Amino acid sequence: TASAELARELAAAAAEKGVGFLDAPVSGGQAGAENGVLTVMIGGEQVDMAKAEAAIMCFARCAKLLGPAGSGQLAKMVNQICIAGVVQGLAEALNFAQNAGLDGAAVVEVISQGAASSWQMQNRSLTMLDGKYDFGFAVDWMRKDLGIALNEARQNGSHLPLTALVDQFYSEVQQMGGGRWDTSSLLARLKR
Repeated sequence: TASAELARELAAAAAEKGVGFLDAPVSGGQAGAENGVLTVMIGGEQVDMAKAEAAIMCFARCAKLLGPAGSGQLAKMVNQICIAGVVQGLAEALNFAQNAGLDGAAVVEVISQGAASSWQMQNRSLTMLDGKYDFGFAVDWMRKDLGIALNEARQNGSHLPLTALVDQFYSEVQQMGGGRWDTSSLLARLKR
């Protein structure tokens, strides 16, 4: 993940040399990469997408051209904003369930069948309950991505108060020594 501005600069440099360029950040984590089921958010020109699509689909289950160069990076920022909010909500919910004396796994089994379900709940809730945070995208990387998103938001006039707050929470996780823990480690800061 990089800034949309960098993607635009690279596209311009590639165009000067007569080379096509796509910015194509991914979502799906290590498991998605290993299983060839990443989601790819793409910025660039349709002609270049047509040339690269077969190769991209070797590691993706979904790939979409979203606009000119930089659009892929902007979409990845949207992705990271969503993940940050969802993981914080899940961390708070699991902490609440445990503090209320509920069996967290049993609660997740029930609520994951309704409107509260999410990829994070389906894939990270049980490891969160077990205090295991070595399953994916690292906090250090998420902070980098959220910093890029927050900077872009300042430039485009968006207000991201929840994202800024969760970024601060991830800073606390880093201070706990969890920079390489996965992003679901937001629960750990609630347990200290």
